[in-house]
This record gives sequence, C-alpha cells and structure tokens, in this order.
Amino acid sequence: MYYVYVLKSLKDKELYIGFSDDLKERFKKHSKGDVNSTKERRPLELIYYESYKSEKDARTRETKLKQHRNSFKELKKRIDDSLKDNK
Repeated sequence: MYYVYVLKSLKDKELYIGFSDDLKERFKKHSKGDVNSTKERRPLELIYYESYKSEKDARTRETKLKQHRNSFKELKKRIDDSLKDNK
C-alpha cells in the first residue's frame, strides 16, 4: 500500500503533506527529527491519511494536494475537527 498523509505541527499549528509506502516508519522518522522539512516543527501529530494500492495514484493525490489550493481546502473542510486543538 501507498499512503498520502497530513501531519500537524503542535508547535506552529502548520500542516505538512507527505507520501510513503510505510506510514508507520515514515511517521517515526518525522517524530525523531530525521526529516529535514519537519524537524524544526516537532512535535507532530498524524491527523489524516489515505491509502492507495497504486503508487502512481498516491503520488498524483499528494501532488494535487500540494499544488492545488482548492483540493487541500476541500480536504481541510472534511477534517475540520481534527485540525482543532481539542484537549
């Protein structure tokens, strides 16, 4: 399986979109600071993911979310409660 995921920084509340074929391991790397794009934004929370059988489909979705504001805007509407700071 291939995954497109959204992480939320608990430090600055910003979101990060990524792709992986091993979601658990990739999240561990983000959490340990082994990923340059998120290491200064830790701690991170996995708030959403989608799974795909096809790597091409997953990469296409990741690109669409990163490059097309409307796609990401619609996703943010769907996961609105996950974006809130519910403690």
